[in-house]
Amino acid sequence: MHVGVMRIALEIPGARSLKDKRQVVRSFKERVKARLSISIAEVGHQDKLQRATFGVAVVSGDAAICEELLGHVTSMASSLPNALVTDRATEIIAFGEGGQGVRGGLGQSSDWPGFEDDDP
Repeated sequence: MHVGVMRIALEIPGARSLKDKRQVVRSFKERVKARLSISIAEVGHQDKLQRATFGVAVVSGDAAICEELLGHVTSMASSLPNALVTDRATEIIAFGEGGQGVRGGLGQSSDWPGFEDDDP
């Protein structure tokens, strides 16, 4: 299993009010959600009229699919008529059998209260 995460920042130079910014933000989020099976949320710069930062996440059995979907989000952001992509950072995290690839996370799941491991 692979998890792809991305932080993408936009500048919205034409936003003169919170309403202007919300229109761009809402339109982008709705478009991404409607076309792709991923999660997206505005996670930063809520107090700035002309900036917005989004967190994006996708889960797949294939790292290449995670990369492809995150690339589609970037393309969609780049094609926004009222915004410019100012920053983008991605990471693909591999979750192997028993949580391999995750430091101190899923590999420790048998220590959780109420967790019963069926594997001997």
